[in-house]
Amino acid sequence: MHSVKELLYSKSAIKDVTVAGWVRTVRDMKNIYFIELNDGSTVRNIQIVFEQDEDLLKKLETLTTASSIKVKGDLVESPKPEQKWEIKGKELTVYCITPAEEYPLQKKRHSFEFLRTIAHLRPRTNTFGSVFRVRSTIAYAIHDFFQKNGFFYIHTPIITTSDCEGAGQMFQVTTLNMEEVAKSGKLNYEEDFFGKKAYLTVSGQLEVENFAQALSKVYTFGPTFRAENSNTSRHLAEFWMIEPEMAFFELEDNMQLAESFIKYIVKFTLDRHTDEFEFFDKWVEQGLLKRLDNVLSSTFEKITYTQAIEILLKSNKKFDFPVSWGIDMQSEHERFLTEEYFKKPVFVTDYPFSIKAFYMKRNSDGKTVRAMDLLVPEIGEIIGGSQREDDLSMLLKNIEEKGLNKQDYWWYIDQRKYGSVPHSGFGLGFERTIQFITGMKNIRDVIPFFRVPGSAEF
Repeated sequence: MHSVKELLYSKSAIKDVTVAGWVRTVRDMKNIYFIELNDGSTVRNIQIVFEQDEDLLKKLETLTTASSIKVKGDLVESPKPEQKWEIKGKELTVYCITPAEEYPLQKKRHSFEFLRTIAHLRPRTNTFGSVFRVRSTIAYAIHDFFQKNGFFYIHTPIITTSDCEGAGQMFQVTTLNMEEVAKSGKLNYEEDFFGKKAYLTVSGQLEVENFAQALSKVYTFGPTFRAENSNTSRHLAEFWMIEPEMAFFELEDNMQLAESFIKYIVKFTLDRHTDEFEFFDKWVEQGLLKRLDNVLSSTFEKITYTQAIEILLKSNKKFDFPVSWGIDMQSEHERFLTEEYFKKPVFVTDYPFSIKAFYMKRNSDGKTVRAMDLLVPEIGEIIGGSQREDDLSMLLKNIEEKGLNKQDYWWYIDQRKYGSVPHSGFGLGFERTIQFITGMKNIRDVIPFFRVPGSAEF
C-alpha cells in the first residue's frame, strides 16, 4: 500500500500501485471517471482516472464525496500541469458509500465556528487535516531537539496536591459523593481517595525541577489544566505544555536555549510540510512564510519589563488596558511590541515580583525577578520562564509574601537544603506554538477536542 504523499513525490512512474482513502470529488466525463482521492498523508489529492467498463461502472456510479475506497492501478504522468502524477485505475474496492445528502461537509467553505460543532469530522477538511499533521510534527520536533541536546524526558504527575502558580485556578479531583455531602453538610477530605484535597496539574514545573537537581537537563511534555473562566481565542481549560529545567543555567542561558528551541522547531516543521505551509500561506494567513522566515533569520530582541513599559507609554497608542509600571501586560501590549515596534520576537525580562510566581529569583533591587517572557507576533506571550530561586531563605520569604502555605511545598523547599545550584527553566504552550507556526487565529482550532468554560463535547 502506498500513501498519496509517496505517490505525488515519486521520482518515476510505477506499475501496479495500491492506494486507499476517501473520495474528495468524483466526476463523470462521458466515458471517463475522474476521482480526487485523499488519504490524510498530505493536503494534496491524487487524481485517479477510470475508463468505464461494465464491471466497474456500477461501482463508479455509486461513489460520493467522503466514500472510502481502495484503488489498484498504474502511476503515470498526468497531463495536468499542477500535478505531475495520476493513477490509471484498474481495480476498485468500495468500503463504504457516504450518503451525500446527510454528509455535513458539503462542497463549500465552512466557517471555523461551524466546524467546531462537528469537531469529530473537521480533520477531514483541508485546513484541519493540515493543522493536525503539523501538530504531530511539532511534537516530534520538540522531543528531537531536547534529545539531541542531552535532556532527559521526565513524566510528571497529572494529579497533584500543590498549586505551581499559586493562583488557585485548579480543577479538583475527588471520589467523594457530592450529593451525599450536600445532604449532610459534612465535607471531610481525609475520607477522600488521596486523604487530602487533590487537583489536576496546572504545570509539571515544580516536579521536573527536582529532577534537574539530579540529572542536570530535563524536560516534561504533557497535558495541563486551568479552571480559568476565560472565553478568548488564546485560552483553553486543557492544553499541553513543554517545560525544560536546567541546572547551572542562569537567565541568559535560559533565553539562549529558548531562542534556539523555537527556531529549531519552526525549521524542522517547515522542512517537512511544504504543501501544508503553501496552503496556510494562501488560505489561513497571507504572509505566513515570510513571517516564519523572519523568525529564523532574526536575532530575538531583549528588553527589560521597565523598558517595555516605557516604549508602550511613549507610543501614545490608545490601549484598551491602560499602561503603567506594575501591570501584567496584556496581549495588545505584547503584540504592539512584536508587530509594530520591533517587528520580530522579543524577550522581556525582569518583571515585578508582585505579578510573578513565588519560585522566581529576586533581583538585587528586591522589586523585580529574573523572569523572561518570549513574545511573538500574532500571539503575544508564547514562553514564560525564569531563573529559579535557589537560596533557601529567599524562597521561604517569597512563599510567605505570596501568602502560600510552606507545608504544601515542603518537598520543593527540601531541594534548597541539599546541594542547591543556580537553575532555570521555562514553559512553552504547545497550542500557542501551533497557532504561531500555522497562522491559525483561535486556539480551539489547533487541539483535537477543545475544553473551554461551558463546553466539553466529544
